[in-house]
Order: sequence, then structure tokens, then C-alpha cells
Amino acid sequence: MALNVLGGPLEPCGTDPLTGFYRDGCCSSGPEDRGSHTICAVVTTEFLEHQLKIGNDLITPMPQYGFPGLVAGDRWCVTAANWLRAHLDGAAAYVVLASTNERALEIVPLQALVEHAVDVPPDPGALLDWP
Repeated sequence: MALNVLGGPLEPCGTDPLTGFYRDGCCSSGPEDRGSHTICAVVTTEFLEHQLKIGNDLITPMPQYGFPGLVAGDRWCVTAANWLRAHLDGAAAYVVLASTNERALEIVPLQALVEHAVDVPPDPGALLDWP
């Protein structure tokens, strides 16, 4: 069973549009997912524009890959490296921690994810002491 960055079961990220490397609605990951599509992001216009600027077009539909194109407010499993780049450039998307795969922590520090979280648990203080 996949775990999220909080240590609990990985919760679904989004089904409209259907997201995930495996298009299962979750930010599941495996050996085939070399890009680590592990962060459940609630995309913003600023994030989408940033991604376009760095060569990652998340706006234009690509039906041949089951990709509908995104608009602000959509939930999407984004790659950890591109989310981190947006974070460092001041354009990070919001993050749903319960739906973000623990594998994201191989690339992105938990504190960076927490800064943009939209589903902070009742006791977020425990997150600050995360290893």
C-alpha cells in the first residue's frame, strides 16, 4: 500500500480530470514513473504559466496521452522536480498532503510541501519535527 507524506494511506488526488501517472486518480508511483508524478497539486494560473515557461505545457490538451489540459483549480499529480522548481521560483501550486505520495520526499523537503498545503492536519506542529 502506498503511503502519503504524512505517513497515512495515499488518498485519491483527482478524477475530473483523471490524474496520476497510471491514470488511476492517485499519485501512485512505480519504477515506470521516472518523473516521480507524486505531488497532488491544486494548480493555479501562476503555476501553469511557470510550467509553460520552463517547457512543461500543462495547458494544451494531448488526448493521445489521456491528458485533457489543465485550468486553475484542477488537481493533478505533478512531478516532484517541476513542483520544486516552481517553489524555488515563487510559483508553487497548492499541495494536498494526504494525496501526495511519500516518494515525493526523495526530491522535495516536507517543509516546502507543508508551506503550500491546503489540507493541514489538526496538529500541524508535528509536521515541523519531521525528519
